[in-house]
Parts: sequence; structure tokens; C-alpha cells
Amino acid sequence: MCASITTDISNYGARGMGDPSHTMKALTWQGKNSVKVVDTARPRIIDQGDVILRVTGSTICGSDLHLFHEAIEDLEKDDILGHEFCGIVDTVGPAVKKVKVGERAVASFQIACGDCYYCKKKLSSMCERTNSSEHASQLYGRRTAGMFGYSHFTGGFAGGQAEYVRVPYGDVNLLKLPDDVPDEKGLYLSDVLGTSWNAVVDTGVEKGDTVAIWGGGPVGQMAAEFSFFHGAKRVILIDGGLGKWRLEHVKKILPKLETIEYTNLPKGETVTSTLKKMCDGRGPDVAIECAAGEYTKGWAHYFERLLGMETDTSELLNEMITSVRGFGRCGVTGVYTGYCNHFNIGSMMETGVHLAGNGQAPVQKYWHDLLKCIQEERIQPLHMVTHRFKLEDMDKVYELYNRREPGVQKIFVQTKFSAPPSPGAPALTKL
Repeated sequence: MCASITTDISNYGARGMGDPSHTMKALTWQGKNSVKVVDTARPRIIDQGDVILRVTGSTICGSDLHLFHEAIEDLEKDDILGHEFCGIVDTVGPAVKKVKVGERAVASFQIACGDCYYCKKKLSSMCERTNSSEHASQLYGRRTAGMFGYSHFTGGFAGGQAEYVRVPYGDVNLLKLPDDVPDEKGLYLSDVLGTSWNAVVDTGVEKGDTVAIWGGGPVGQMAAEFSFFHGAKRVILIDGGLGKWRLEHVKKILPKLETIEYTNLPKGETVTSTLKKMCDGRGPDVAIECAAGEYTKGWAHYFERLLGMETDTSELLNEMITSVRGFGRCGVTGVYTGYCNHFNIGSMMETGVHLAGNGQAPVQKYWHDLLKCIQEERIQPLHMVTHRFKLEDMDKVYELYNRREPGVQKIFVQTKFSAPPSPGAPALTKL
């Protein structure tokens, strides 16, 4: 099914699809490990269902580092990045009926049409009509939805690490934010809250389960919180290396949390052997991968990725499969783009382990319920938010994220349109 909207507009000025008489600041990809804040043309209405959003808040996702490292295919110089953002409706196309100029709204990181087979099933991340990439379709055997700020592999849409952004199918891909939900809470309905919630429910966490989670970043942190929310008896968070500080960060918020620092295990011990010892010799009931296939632990996979022999490492997948109890459940939420070698399919099959690709989470399936939970203070997005930065400093902030600067977990990025920090939110950090 062909795209039903205009795609491959990843920089409105470079594509001649913007308004050059009015410029904006935006964070652009310049090449491997290089981003830059530039002045470029603002977006304009192109398709009838478009909404132009004046951005009041955005952030960096761990997934953005895959772009920074050029681990995602089909990037082009000057692509505007960013798939998590909220703002104020500035302009609407003639077909837009639900959202109004002046309203506050958060955007879904995926772009859905609202009317195809998958959208009708609330599986918006599998929309058949918003991603024109034949490369992605052939690799995965089916189409996936377009995504904001995530290369031409996902449709080539300019992202929201900018002062303005074009939102196709605005009625479908924007959720109105009520007055009692400030931007610093509502923003994260764009991705991280729905993604971590989906990781837990899609992998089947049940009351009384022991859950092991690989990766202590924002998604891993909220997956731990949501595992307890869904009745897990124990949650074990695994991290190490440059990110080992995150274990203590999350434990301060979740005192019941147990942790494994994989870079500081006793000689001869592995993550798998440690989890077995912690869980009656059998292992946890559930394992959830919230890291990604980009990060290798051994030299073999490091060189295989370097030489293009695989796009992703199977090391964390194998740790999950060999760590859980027989007939345990494993979910993959960290980004994997293509192929990996040395995957332990024998362990999975012979011991009845259920392995689920949690997919790019269909956040629109959950965001109404999660918004209500925020309003009722049953979930706390600010638990993961440690810093507030200016859009103008985003190139420096990417460097902080890339080196896993201690203490920088999830951030809020303000623009010239942002309101002052709300109560309980971090104050601005000047770089």
C-alpha cells in the first residue's frame, strides 16, 4: 500500500517544502557523531490533514543515539531529528476537524493514518499508509508506520527537536493536553511512557512475577516502575559500564528494586549465572530488553558489526533466553534494525522460552489511559526527568548523552515558546 501523504520532507528548507521567509531553529544531523543547531525554513501546510505545531517541549531518546552513530540506515545530511515533542497548534489544514489553533497537544512518535487495517486495530506503529520506504518494507516483509525525525528508512519526516514541526494526519497523531498536565509530564506520552508500558504488558508481566530488565535508561526505569504497577513481586535491573550510575539513580526512586552491575561481577560469574542464583536456580519469569542491538559486549560481535557482518549483536538476547526459567517470557523493546549472528535459537526452542518482539510500541493504543493515570498521579513521568536544557544547546546535549554523563537520565528541551518550569520539574541547566 503506497503512502497516502507527502513523505521524505526531512528538512523543510532543503526540500523546498517550507517557508523560507520565516525561519526557525532546528537540530540537524550532519554525519556520523555530528549534529548541529541551524536556522532553517519553517514548515507549512502541504497535505490537507497537516497541522503545524509550535514546539514547547522536546527531548532526546536513547534511540536518537542510534541516529547519531549512523546505526540507522538512510540518513541524509541536514535531516531534522527528534521524535518526542509537544506544543501548541499553530496552523491547521482544511481537512483537520478535531484539533484547533491555540490548543496544547502532544504528538505520537509514529505517524498513523487512522484508517488502515492496523490503525483500526489500534496498532498505529504498523500503519500501512505513512512510510514510503521500499527498503524498510523489503527488509521487514511488511510496512511500518512513518516516524518523526528518524531517517528516510521511516518515511523521511522532519522531527520535533525544532521550534516548529509539521504533523501529518494531525487529527490522528495529536493528543490534546488538559490544563492539569504540564508539558513536562505530557511530553513523554509521545514515546517513552507508551513504549515502557507496552514492554511490560506485551511481554505479559503478571502479579507475582520476577522480572529482569536489561538497560537502566528511561525506558528501563519506567518498565521497572510499570512492572511493579502490574503486580511484579521482584524487579531486577541490569546495567553497567558507563551507565552503571543509572542503577543507583533508579533504586533511589524504587527502593524495592534489585540490581546487577554486569561490569563488576565476580570472576567466573555472568549475568545468566547471577540471575539463576538470585532466582532459586531457575531464573526470572520475565526478561525485558530495553537496551538495543547496537551495544556489543564481546570482541567477536564488535568486529562483526564493524565489518558489516551483522547489524545487531545477539548477546543480550542470548542472555535473556538463557537466564529466564523454562517456558519463561522474553520481550525485545530496545531497537534492533536488521540481522544478528550466533543467536541461541536452540535454547529458546528446547526450553519453551517465548520470545516477543514488542515492536515500535503503538503508543496511541495506550495514551488516553496513561494520560488519565498522570492526572490521577498513579504514574509519575517526572521520576525519570533530571534536566532541562535549551534547544540552542542540543548539540552539546547529544554529547552528554553519548558519553552517558552521570546523572543525566531523561531531559526536557525548551524552546522560546515554552512556559516556565512547572512545580516539581527541573530548573534550566545552562551549558
